[in-house]
Amino acid sequence: MARVGFLERTFRVSVVLKGIDGVLELVGGILLLFLTPERIGAVVRFLTQHELGQDPDDPVANALVRASHQLTGSATLFGAIYLLLHGVVKVVLVWAVLRRRFWAYPWMIGFLVVFILWQCWELSRHASWGLVALTLFDILVVALTVREWRVQRRLRAEPAAQPSE
Repeated sequence: MARVGFLERTFRVSVVLKGIDGVLELVGGILLLFLTPERIGAVVRFLTQHELGQDPDDPVANALVRASHQLTGSATLFGAIYLLLHGVVKVVLVWAVLRRRFWAYPWMIGFLVVFILWQCWELSRHASWGLVALTLFDILVVALTVREWRVQRRLRAEPAAQPSE
């Protein structure tokens, strides 16, 4: 049995995390399809009331409440479609890469590079530590996916091992 190296293990863990993210995006997209902006606001108020009761200046809770007040029906529909499409693509690509489907590696790389570029553009408009962390994680996943794609390409190019007599 072949020994799994640190980089391959890191690659697998990071891709699985991307898959979990994709599933969460699907769940979020489905929820946005069925929740009105008013209902989302009520849920956000319910989830943040304890924290705001303890610390009325909590920046995260206040940002969530402000964001929920600005939601419109078209914004939630756009968010739902975005999350559903992004989640489906991510889950399919993660599944294919974990199954070592050769075609999926360049698609995964391209998909993530497009989102890294978009995230960098968003960072130039308004920086946030969360978006910085996500962008750095995506860069790591791209680098590991490129490495794994090269490994898989090399393995495919090698002739099958001949049994020795």
